[in-house]
Amino acid sequence: MAESEIAPVITTRRDEAMGFLERLVSKGLGWARKYSLFTYPFATACCGMEYMSVAASRYDIARFGAEFPRFSPRQADMLWVVSFGVCASSGGFYDNYAVLQGIDRILPVDVYIPGCPPRPEQVLDGLILLQDKIQRQVHRIGGTGPSEHEVGMDLVQLRAHGKRTG
Repeated sequence: MAESEIAPVITTRRDEAMGFLERLVSKGLGWARKYSLFTYPFATACCGMEYMSVAASRYDIARFGAEFPRFSPRQADMLWVVSFGVCASSGGFYDNYAVLQGIDRILPVDVYIPGCPPRPEQVLDGLILLQDKIQRQVHRIGGTGPSEHEVGMDLVQLRAHGKRTG
């Protein structure tokens, strides 16, 4: 057994206060980031048409904070990758030189939206999954930044790895 497992850990009132403040700030930042998505749409053919219909009044993607697409990577929130449609997710029924058999071979994908083409309801479900993932992230304050391994991990993953999240 390691010594840290045997000896009790003593926390001070300052540590407890910082833990409370850190959790409060993390929740606030998570909520703010959840509803301020700047998407960079890269959809072609039938998937592009379905993505455009999500911005229309019937489905209204503006309710979820993703109203304004940014058509430049410099203006977009490029930390999140959504695999949109069966061609991007698995290559679809095309097996030729023009279609990659799954985008996750090149980019790490956060959310998969299935379908050929995916329905607008599926797009909204994928967006809600992405928002939940963004909101569950841990935001550190002060000089207690996350380690390189913890960057991008959410609360559930940190707790699974035995990290103290507050």
